[in-house]
Amino acid sequence: MPNLKDLKVRINSVKSTQKITSAMKMVAAAKLRRAQDAAEQARPYAKSMERMIVTLAGNVVPGSGPKLLSGTGKDESYLIVVATADRGLCGGFNSNIVRAARRKITELENAGKKVTLLTVGRKAKDQLRRTHSRLIVKSVENLARTTIGFEQADNIARELIHRFDEGEFDTCLMFYNRFQSAMTQIVTEQQLIPAKVPELSGDEDQSEASAKALYDYEPDEEGILSALLPRNVATQVFTALLENSASEHGARMTAMDSATRNAGEMIDKLTLTYNRTRQAYITKELIEIISGAEAL
Repeated sequence: MPNLKDLKVRINSVKSTQKITSAMKMVAAAKLRRAQDAAEQARPYAKSMERMIVTLAGNVVPGSGPKLLSGTGKDESYLIVVATADRGLCGGFNSNIVRAARRKITELENAGKKVTLLTVGRKAKDQLRRTHSRLIVKSVENLARTTIGFEQADNIARELIHRFDEGEFDTCLMFYNRFQSAMTQIVTEQQLIPAKVPELSGDEDQSEASAKALYDYEPDEEGILSALLPRNVATQVFTALLENSASEHGARMTAMDSATRNAGEMIDKLTLTYNRTRQAYITKELIEIISGAEAL
């Protein structure tokens, strides 16, 4: 039979845990709103930047233009940027990103490609160091201790561009979580370098054709792209970091809500067990008293 004191200690312990998870849920919910607004406000700017590059790249001879657009002409080495959180207690948020990155690493290595890693966030470094420590060339941590700003993304972008200019890789990919809702985060693989120019739909083609007819560029398209493409890398990294931040808070709020409800269910079960055990002890003592009285 369980000891009443042990049951009471455990009930109090779970209640304390429930208070902590409930507080963490409220903090995450407050941070989520601000992070979600920041991520949603950054999307139109990133989309406009993408459309501008599409328009300019359409006037550049294929294979020519800035190196950030045309690439190195090879497909032998990859730098993978894995962006996670610095903290845990957010469900499968970090693990899902790292799992997708590991699958990509395995796929590229099986194809004979050289792979290196740049981790953003302590959890990415901790998890990948167990299996791919030899591939990690740089780690960036503690970005979320303050509000994520463009300067932080620009520093990462400068690091990537410097390594690209030094010939350390041919293609740079980034893995992060794109925010959809507090309960849904989508693991996203995005090519940062060279700039990936998406194909336009029919309506967009017509719109771009009209734009070409209306605008003359000064300086020429290649000159504008040379100035715009480094900014585009920083913009894409900044957008990814904002999406990741909103996703992290959403995942943590959901995880803490689930933990709070589970703690409540556990408290109910332990309280029921405590009451039954207490009643059993009382019944046993009554039986002993009655038996002793009858013996006299």
